[in-house]
Amino acid sequence: MTQPEPTPPTPETETPSEGAPEAAAVQVDLFARTDVGQVREHNEDNFLVADLSRKSRGLLEANRKGPVGGSGTLFAVCDGMGGAAAGEVASQLAVDILYERMTDGLTADRTLDRNELARRLVRSVESAGLRIFQEAKADRTRRGMGTTVTAAALVDEILFLAQVGDSRGYVLRQGNLVQVTRDQSLVNQLIEAGQLTEEEAETFEHNNIILQALGTADTVQVDLTYAELRKGDTLLLCSDGLSGMLRYDEIKETLLTCSEPLEACKALTERANMAGGHDNITVIIVKFDGEGLRAPEPNGEPLKYRKYPLPEEANESTSPTRRLPSLAPTPAPTASSPLAASSDASLAAAVEDAAHRPDSGPPAQHFELDEPVDIPGTHVPTWIVLILVLGVVSALAATIFLFLR
Repeated sequence: MTQPEPTPPTPETETPSEGAPEAAAVQVDLFARTDVGQVREHNEDNFLVADLSRKSRGLLEANRKGPVGGSGTLFAVCDGMGGAAAGEVASQLAVDILYERMTDGLTADRTLDRNELARRLVRSVESAGLRIFQEAKADRTRRGMGTTVTAAALVDEILFLAQVGDSRGYVLRQGNLVQVTRDQSLVNQLIEAGQLTEEEAETFEHNNIILQALGTADTVQVDLTYAELRKGDTLLLCSDGLSGMLRYDEIKETLLTCSEPLEACKALTERANMAGGHDNITVIIVKFDGEGLRAPEPNGEPLKYRKYPLPEEANESTSPTRRLPSLAPTPAPTASSPLAASSDASLAAAVEDAAHRPDSGPPAQHFELDEPVDIPGTHVPTWIVLILVLGVVSALAATIFLFLR
């Protein structure tokens, strides 16, 4: 299990003046690519690359290479599920709502501090999950649709990552590749519980079961983590169509061999396809540089999975207006649930109860709707009912009397 982490760096208290060099202190060079793979008929993955300061999204040249503005920059990978076109709908909704919420209210001269950016990121993911859930509830053909999301955002040297599902975020630093997100999956929970080794997990029969996804409940628990960037760091965001097909060493070798993000994206998707391409493949690669980043330190803090304890605002409700009435979502399994059982029998029961992804997507959670039931009534006045009853009794008595005579 992950040990408690030290408190991360505090946010900047001073707002840089207009035109101050801090706004352009971090430089990015990036590319992204998505591929249908060798087995799927259509692509249910989506990605998002956006410059929040200029309110611009997509792989435009201006978004691919340049400084990070005062409102920050955003990257996200979403792996949809649900069958038919529902997975595509879910992942597209996720990236669209992420972008809309992250840019909502921003102006050209607006500068965000770290906590503002992190809070926006979490709330945007939560909003996307609620919207997808509502869309699935309203359209029976899309029941069970959902999507994973791994989103990263930064305004300075602190990179925030918001995670729901099993898409991944890695950081490469000086030849060392580290996964800085944690898979919300059954297989990862079993590894952490000591019931599976990394080698056994590669061939585990139920490695397609995830514990949480956007759209399968009206609320989600967003895993917010962070990494302190250094000059020369490379970020890799990917769906499990890549991480499930290539070993750690293959991914690291490709990133080290390819100097340009475009070249690296192409090489990784091609290698995943050559390995079988069993799922859609989506990759975002971002290289970081600039005067706002320190050089790597030989004895510095190593890269690892680290939670970010985002402070709550004074007026922030612990249960904001995200929950829908009359819904009882099935709770996601926790470390104390049957999914973390130590015996083979408990594990078998947990696997039997868990829902499988239709197209290697997350399990659909089921809901019982507390809809009112209309019980029909007579709506006849009581005195009329009494007269009818007395009439029937009198008729029966007269019949019996005549029969006995």
